[in-house]
Amino acid sequence: MAYKVILLLLLAQFLLQIQTVHSKVSSIIVFGDSSVDSGNNNHISTILKSNFGPYGRDFYGGQPTGRFSNGRIPTDFISEAFGMKPIVPAYLDPSYNITDFVTGVCFASAGTGYDNATSDVLSVIPLWRELEYYKEYQRRLKGYLGEENADRIISEALYLISLGTNDFLENYYVYPHRPSEYSIEEYQQYLVEIARNFVTELYQLGARKISLGGLPPMGCLPMERTRNIVLGSYCVEDYNNVARDFNGKLQGLVLKLNTDLAAVQLVLSNSYDILSDIIRNPSSFGFENAAIACCGTGRFEMSYMCDKFNPLTCGDATKYVFWDSFHPTEKTNGIVADHAVKNSLVKFL
Repeated sequence: MAYKVILLLLLAQFLLQIQTVHSKVSSIIVFGDSSVDSGNNNHISTILKSNFGPYGRDFYGGQPTGRFSNGRIPTDFISEAFGMKPIVPAYLDPSYNITDFVTGVCFASAGTGYDNATSDVLSVIPLWRELEYYKEYQRRLKGYLGEENADRIISEALYLISLGTNDFLENYYVYPHRPSEYSIEEYQQYLVEIARNFVTELYQLGARKISLGGLPPMGCLPMERTRNIVLGSYCVEDYNNVARDFNGKLQGLVLKLNTDLAAVQLVLSNSYDILSDIIRNPSSFGFENAAIACCGTGRFEMSYMCDKFNPLTCGDATKYVFWDSFHPTEKTNGIVADHAVKNSLVKFL
């Protein structure tokens, strides 16, 4: 009997330690694009949606939610790693309310970017509008919890920002307007300044723990490999070089803002290296295919082109790095999230 009591006391102490560690972050608050959109695009007038099968087939209950994957996305895994819910709800989803948003909320919109012109391409939520929704959320949170408790949630929350890929692949390299105004180097700096202003405004609104996401090896996305089919469907290294250059500029921004903004804890969560490792050595991570995606032919399908009627969609997404031609599988998302938690985000645990 005494032995059981001791075990129970030790277990209680252990659980208390876990709770204490996780209490350093009160909530997960998300801004960005389809890499982290948990369903906001379901509720706006855009063709860029994923609230239908086979999207979500490996999600809880096999339900499509608007996440651009077969299951969960990185922010869901990060939320769970910090001791909160295993999913981060979309702010525009009417099935959730402010009680659900206390420990996590997502304002991201698939197809958006730093550049307002990027969000115009597919009529999605621009970054400035995501911030306006966040201000509205703050007001609702204060009405629900009271100003003091809401301010504590806001200051202790972990803010995850993930976007930028669309600015290059769906805007700069597709339409002539921005290239006529900026060289690729100048455009990168233009985006960095938008990132600077966005992080600074978040800080002024009370954010103190912020993760700024870097670009992935975007030249290795199946869609970009397909566009490069004449040259053998290899990764487009020019795009990868731009991603690395941009990430370097973001790192410089992070260093500068950590100096300029008192008490801010800003980190760069750079998924480039881990994704590059997975893509170049898929078998080391338990994958069989990194060049094409699971859905359809795996070369160009995304959103409505990736539907449940496509007979070519793979049966086991865990063998694939990518779910559709632009987005990773749940398995890849879990690996990327785990890498972030153990590296750039470890200081917040």
